[in-house]
Amino acid sequence: MDGLTVPADFSGVISVDRAGGPSSRRAYGLANRAYGVPNRDDTRFALASGSKGFVAVAVASLIESGDLRLDTTARSILGVDLPLVAADVTVEQLLAHRSGIGDYLDEDGDFELTDYVLSEPVHRLDRTEAFLPMLDGRPTVFPAGERFKYCNSGYLVLALVLERVSGMPFHDVVAARVFGPGGMADTAYPRSDELPPNTATGYLYADGLRSNVLHLPVRGNGDGGAYSTVADISTFWRALFAGAIVSPASVADLVRPRTERAHKDFGYGLGFWLRPDGRVQLDGHDAGVSFRSVHDPDTATTWTVVSNWSGGAWPVARQLIR
Repeated sequence: MDGLTVPADFSGVISVDRAGGPSSRRAYGLANRAYGVPNRDDTRFALASGSKGFVAVAVASLIESGDLRLDTTARSILGVDLPLVAADVTVEQLLAHRSGIGDYLDEDGDFELTDYVLSEPVHRLDRTEAFLPMLDGRPTVFPAGERFKYCNSGYLVLALVLERVSGMPFHDVVAARVFGPGGMADTAYPRSDELPPNTATGYLYADGLRSNVLHLPVRGNGDGGAYSTVADISTFWRALFAGAIVSPASVADLVRPRTERAHKDFGYGLGFWLRPDGRVQLDGHDAGVSFRSVHDPDTATTWTVVSNWSGGAWPVARQLIR
């Protein structure tokens, strides 16, 4: 990390982990501004949409156990719920953001992350079924499979699929099939009004005390909201590509492009962004959260930048991850 220029308002952790070499981690700023609690290199941070990769791996695990298929239709599992989800939308299309279903939070729309964007009271959004009123009544925007369009609703539908196929609550499914096998002891989906010790509060802006607690679901779900440490993120990448969570064949399928140019030169697989340099990326950006982690499977090197304010990570990530 020599030569890195870290802005004065950066609050978070920067990490570079190289296989067989020492980890380099630096913490900056405050985990809690009101009480002056500093961030540490083992502080837990929210990951926002970076969590979508965990959902994709959980789906792959259920496919390996024979409980699910990529060509399983969402309709066959949803039953009478969400009737506007087209009959031919598949699990694979949901994972690849090619389902065409209407999104409760259209990221191409005209809004700011610091706006209040949720239509349901945030304190009620503590379990997957509670999101159904927010997902319902949204018409299809294009035929399934036609093209790429990032869709948060698609990953909430996947959370419902995971629950109904496994018979377990969403958070337990991901813990059992991803966090446990991946050795991620400090990764979970805590409630924002019951954050455990050594967990960073998310702030809307570079300064001030306004947190994100009224802007996001009280407990994250399929489209985002896990909390983790930079060490656990590196552990996840190593475990994933070592075949410790799902088989190498499943990993290869997760990072096989379903869209070659989903955003600029970046492709998209199933839950993972695919960089033009061959590396694999997870991104998260929401009110009070900014996160980017990139892994090079060839060298087993991981670069991670995470911040507990809305735009904090990006100036550092652009320098660190070229």
